[in-house]
Amino acid sequence: MTQPPRREEGAAPQSSGSNPFRAWREAHLPPREDAPAPASEPAPPASEKPRDRGRVDVIRQTAHRGGKAVTVITNFRATSDAELRELASRLRKACGSGGTVKDGSIEIQGEKREAVKRLLEEAGYQPVFAGG
Repeated sequence: MTQPPRREEGAAPQSSGSNPFRAWREAHLPPREDAPAPASEPAPPASEKPRDRGRVDVIRQTAHRGGKAVTVITNFRATSDAELRELASRLRKACGSGGTVKDGSIEIQGEKREAVKRLLEEAGYQPVFAGG
């Protein structure tokens, strides 16, 4: 293992603002063997617009729920159950609340319409507030 250069007897001590690891950085050590290889292909630009997945309705419901608000997302077209469950999982985590998938719609506990709208837009849907 390569040792960092030592300070000579007559050299001035390092100031408190200097980096004590600079000598290691300047030693030109070989790269670690377990380090990940640099990516050869550039990542796709983040500004790419997600595909259009169609309009979905975002509804706030309290009926038959003991007065508690629930945000319901309905009218998903051509979306599989697995995709709905994955989308519901991302919405629950982002909103910090519970939820479920029922009969082709997603229910998120609480009044979360604005957060749900933003996340659906990022996923390529066109959310529309429906109902009261």
